[in-house]
Amino acid sequence: MNGARTDTATAAAELAARRAGVTIRELHGLDEMHEACRVLDRIWRPDPERPLITPELLRVFAHCGSYVAGVFQGDRMAGFCLGFLASAGLHSHIAGVDGGIRGRNVGFAVKQHQRAWALERSISTVTWTFDPLISRNAYFNLAKLGAEPSEYLADFYGVMRDEVNAGAETDRLMVRWELAGEHAVASAAGRPRVVSADGAGARTVVALDAAPGGRPVVGRQDGDTVLVKIPAEAEELRRTDPSLAREWRYALREVLGGLMAEGHTVTGFTRDGWYVIDRRQENQA
Repeated sequence: MNGARTDTATAAAELAARRAGVTIRELHGLDEMHEACRVLDRIWRPDPERPLITPELLRVFAHCGSYVAGVFQGDRMAGFCLGFLASAGLHSHIAGVDGGIRGRNVGFAVKQHQRAWALERSISTVTWTFDPLISRNAYFNLAKLGAEPSEYLADFYGVMRDEVNAGAETDRLMVRWELAGEHAVASAAGRPRVVSADGAGARTVVALDAAPGGRPVVGRQDGDTVLVKIPAEAEELRRTDPSLAREWRYALREVLGGLMAEGHTVTGFTRDGWYVIDRRQENQA
């Protein structure tokens, strides 16, 4: 059974890479590690004195059996992903692709490759973190992949000096991806996890929404279904109105972070920017 599941995952990964027009493979040589670091530098643009990671450390990760993979467009490395072995199974630490190949489902292909790699090694769970204020990442992780939030981490990395994160507190949402679970299997077959904010529960309340001027408004949390809104373009907001972006950061930390700290479960994310928390089973317990 495990062999058949691995074969199916490998076939799904190969199909996803083919559709994205890339090749994804493990990296081993030191020259490849140097190139991977250059890819990361192009994407995150860190302080030259404080690189995100070094080639030597990548070499150690690869040699010790962790997931170190490059995304290739022809012979050119255009993306990279690192996952290291952890207590939960595999923790996917960093992944990114060059701007020229974004919007082509390359990220989806990378995660399918990572899933097949992990299942082949009898690893059933992958965890990672993402910024819960970035709508496209929330949809990708929770809907397209079917990962499930497990913990809200306030200012997890502290101050970061790359151009992507500079000036913003680094709140993160930890997610778990159960590789043999129904949502991951459906994801591999191209069926996202769809939830709706309209009529999601018998008693639906809005815990966080946007006012007409764009500011966050905290509401109620006592429904069967609780909805939490985030801005459509938080990254642009950080550049154009840092003060408002911080307001959203603190509001989301208070509302979503607070709900998760109380043990409530995020069941999905809608395409139009709502976290959905279904409390019907909790209220019936």
